[in-house]
Amino acid sequence: MNAPAATELPVVVIGAGPAGLAAAAHLIDRGIEPLVLEAGPTAGAAVREWAHVRLFSTWGEVIDPAAEKLLAPTGWTRPDPAAYPAGRDWADLYLQPLAAVLGDRVRTGARVTGVSRTGRDRIVDADREARPFLVHIAHAGGGEERLFARAVIDASGTWATPSPAGGSGLPALGEKAAADRITYRVPDLKDPAVRARYTGRRTAVIGSGASAFTALAHLADLAKSDDGAGTKGVWILRRGISGSTFGGGEADQLPARGALGLAAKAAVDDGHADAVTGFRTEAIERAHDGRLILVGEDDRRLDPVDEVIVLTGFRPDLSFLEELRLGLDERLQAPVALAPLIDPNQHSCGTVPPHGRRELSHPEQGVYLVGMKSYGRAPTFLAMTGYEQVRSVAAAIAGDLDAADRVELTLPETGVCGGAGLFDAPDAAEGDSGGCCAPAPQLVQLGVPAAAEVAAAEEAQAGGCCGS
Repeated sequence: MNAPAATELPVVVIGAGPAGLAAAAHLIDRGIEPLVLEAGPTAGAAVREWAHVRLFSTWGEVIDPAAEKLLAPTGWTRPDPAAYPAGRDWADLYLQPLAAVLGDRVRTGARVTGVSRTGRDRIVDADREARPFLVHIAHAGGGEERLFARAVIDASGTWATPSPAGGSGLPALGEKAAADRITYRVPDLKDPAVRARYTGRRTAVIGSGASAFTALAHLADLAKSDDGAGTKGVWILRRGISGSTFGGGEADQLPARGALGLAAKAAVDDGHADAVTGFRTEAIERAHDGRLILVGEDDRRLDPVDEVIVLTGFRPDLSFLEELRLGLDERLQAPVALAPLIDPNQHSCGTVPPHGRRELSHPEQGVYLVGMKSYGRAPTFLAMTGYEQVRSVAAAIAGDLDAADRVELTLPETGVCGGAGLFDAPDAAEGDSGGCCAPAPQLVQLGVPAAAEVAAAEEAQAGGCCGS
C-alpha cells in the first residue's frame, strides 16, 4: 500500500458533532482540507438523541466563530445570541447547515473502527512519524474502506458509552438483565409513549450532575401536571447533601445551569423526589411484581421502583485507537497534561483554564482528542471549551504555533466547589484541602431533607468564593 505525501492528505476528523464540525471549519480557514467521518446517519446525530433537552448555554456560546464565518455567505440567519437552544435547535439551525456548507467533506454512515500509522503498529519505532495515518472505516451499508490522513482529530465524543449504575464503575449485578426498565438518557416526557412509561410511577434517578437535575425537574413537572398523580422520583446520590450538591445556583455565571440545580432542589423540597445519600449501587434485583430493588454496597435495600434513570456520566471509547501511542491519565482517561486541570478529585473553586494543543498532545504526534472525548471521564464540559481546543489544534497542524499557544477564551465561573480527593465521598467534608466552601455533607434518609439540613446547604452557598 503506497501512501501519498502527508501534505497532500486531508486531516481526518472523527465525528460530525459541534467540536468535529468546528474543527473542519478551522482547518478550512487555515487552508487545510478536512474529511469528517460520522458514524450516524446525519451530522449532529448524537445531539439529536437528546433533542428535547435545553442547553444551559446561550446561542452566543455554542456557535463557533470559524463556523459562523463559513455560514455567513450562505444567507444563514444567526439565532438570537441571548436565547437558549434545545438540542433539536442546535442540530437543525446550526449543525446541519454547517454540514451542508462543508458538503462532501462530511461523510455520514462512516464508523471509524481503527486508526494506525501506515505500515506500523504501536510497537514499531522505525520511521514512524514520517508515516501518514491509516484510518479504517466500516460503512453503514456493510462495506469497508481505508483512508490516509496527515493528522487525526478525534471528536467522537462519549455519548455512546454511558457509565453504568454500579458504584464501582462496573455494571451492578443484574443491571443488564433489568435493561427493559433502565435508561441512560434524560427521558423526553413530551413524547406520549415515553410519558406513559413514567406517569404515576416511582422512578430512581442515579447521578448528581446537570443531567440528573434535568431528569428530576422533568419528573417533578410531570407529578404536578393534570395527568401526573402518583409520579415520584427517588434521587440516588453516591455522596451526601452539601452546599455544592445543587450546583452553583445564583453564583453560576451560566444562569440556566445554576437554575437546573435549583429546580432539582425544589423537586426535593416540594416532596416530588426523595433523596437517598451515600448510596453506591451494588445490585439491581427484580421484585415479585417485576419492579426493581436497588441494593447498596452497604447492603441497604431500597423500596421497589418502576423505572431507573442512570445518569452517572460517560466514558471514552478508546478501542479504535489502540494502535496509537496515546498519553492518557490513568484515572480520567484524558490527555496527561489536561487531566490535572479538570480532575474532579482535585478541583476547588474557579474554572478550568482554556487550553489547546499543548495539553491535548500525545506521544503519537499528529493525533488529538478534542471536545467531550478530551475530558475522558471528567464532567462539566462546555462547547466553548471545545471550540477553543479545535482552534488551537488547527493552528498547530498548520504550523502556526504562536496562534496555537495563544489563549482566546474566558470561561464562565461555575460557582461550585469541589474538594481534593473527595469528589465522590459520601461522608467527608469537601473542603478539607483548600476548597473554600462546602461543609461536611449532611446525610439524609429517604424523604425530603429536614429544614435544618436545607438551611445548612443554603448557608454554605451564601459565603466564601462560591457565594453569590
